[in-house]
Amino acid sequence: MTTTGALQDAAGVTARGWWWGRRRSAVLDVGLAVVSALECGLEGARFADTTGLLVPLGVIFGLLAGSVLLVRRRWPFAVVLVSIAITPAEMGYLMGLVGLYSLAASEAPRRIVGALAGMSLVATLIVTFVRARQNVTDNGFDSAAWYVPLVAVLMSLGLTAPPVLFGLYVGARRRLMESLRERADSLEQELSLLADRAEQRAEWARTEERTRIAREMHDVVAHRVSLMVVHAAALQAVALKDPSKAVKNAALVGDMGRQALTELREMLGVLRAGEQVAAREAAGVPLAAVGVAAAAAAAAAAEDGPGMGDIEALVGQSRDAGMVVELSVQGAWRPYPPEVEQTAFRVVQEALTNVHKHAAGAKVRVRLAHREAEVAMQVENGPSDGGARDAGLPSGGNGLVGMRERVTALGGVFVSGVTDAGGFRVSAVLPDGRAAAA
Repeated sequence: MTTTGALQDAAGVTARGWWWGRRRSAVLDVGLAVVSALECGLEGARFADTTGLLVPLGVIFGLLAGSVLLVRRRWPFAVVLVSIAITPAEMGYLMGLVGLYSLAASEAPRRIVGALAGMSLVATLIVTFVRARQNVTDNGFDSAAWYVPLVAVLMSLGLTAPPVLFGLYVGARRRLMESLRERADSLEQELSLLADRAEQRAEWARTEERTRIAREMHDVVAHRVSLMVVHAAALQAVALKDPSKAVKNAALVGDMGRQALTELREMLGVLRAGEQVAAREAAGVPLAAVGVAAAAAAAAAAEDGPGMGDIEALVGQSRDAGMVVELSVQGAWRPYPPEVEQTAFRVVQEALTNVHKHAAGAKVRVRLAHREAEVAMQVENGPSDGGARDAGLPSGGNGLVGMRERVTALGGVFVSGVTDAGGFRVSAVLPDGRAAAA
């Protein structure tokens, strides 16, 4: 029985005074007790007639002794003891067989099972030996000396060993089934816990992806649109005074818009890939396959994104917008992993965007250093030129946060803050991903 079944049995004993968990078990035990009582009653009548006792007394004794089989599930040892006690009267064969089986199949300690089975074997051996010798003597049968002991041993083993062995087998099988059932319940609970954890990981992955997409959208839109606003303001200022410069600024605004649309289109492609991954997850595709697809989409986005080779063009765009920018590069350029290239570009891009927003007219110095196992970048601007016109660009306050998240996600170091001269400095160091992998 399972734990639930055992609790139900215990509740039944307390409430009704019975110990059967199922109706079928009660019917079987009552039927066996009736048959055993009838057997013992007939054998009690024969025993009383043989010994000169009152026959009704022998019948009543047999009926009472045989009915003890009713409690075989509750007290199997009591049934075995009663069967051993009435063995000299050659009564209770059925009760002995069923009692030994019930005792062996129960949760009783094995030493008690062995002791009671041994007592039953000895009692049956003695009674069988005496009865066989008496029959040989009464019938005048000339037998060998080994005949009576052999018959006694075979009879006692036949009445004791089979029920004990079968009971041990049934008890072991029952305990095995209970163990397997408990293990199945435990596995079901573990699977449920794993499913909850998988859902939590999926939710965390979705949150991280939303954050990454928001950061990318911010970097793409903020810089391009900021430059477009600056050029539009310059275009408005020189439209009547210098038509040729106005045409140049208008062309730059168009180029900025096309570049912004191109990068937005790339971001939308990644979003569509993410929607396909979510659809596959909802369709029952394993989480590992979904994670591989998401990683492939992110890697593809990183491969197609801008890199450190585009920093010079980025600086040129700021110069075209009227910003004074100095670019210095130290060390020999070498290829980096796509995520390192894109992060370095985004850090410089966001820093220049912040200068356009918050320090109009300030001079900017961009440093890029290729070191042995890392690449470092620094964007520093001086104080804002008070005579420069403010472009009136809004700020969401997420630029520095996004830069820090990008850099720390790759195991780098990010530092930002106000300089002594009243300007602002952004510094980042990114480890060389290829060297770290090696």
